[in-house]
Amino acid sequence: MIPQIIPIKDLKNTSQISEMCKKSSDPIFVTKNGYSDMVVMGIDTYKEMFGRLEMYQELAVSENQFAEGKYKEARSSLNDLRKKYDL
Repeated sequence: MIPQIIPIKDLKNTSQISEMCKKSSDPIFVTKNGYSDMVVMGIDTYKEMFGRLEMYQELAVSENQFAEGKYKEARSSLNDLRKKYDL
């Protein structure tokens, strides 16, 4: 999809910007004097984007732990849980 780009002076019309954010799942790029200045997005887009970022960060931690040998075999982990909770 082609990104939406608006000049900073258009931010005066907050209702229109809000509607643009709600209609699009992409961020809206705001320019100042012809250069990128900031990004505006709807709350749903924000939540989705940062939810994905958190997932990627957790995956990176897991990959690092695995590379360092900090893991257990699944059967061993399940057996430990069964013993711990008397299952």
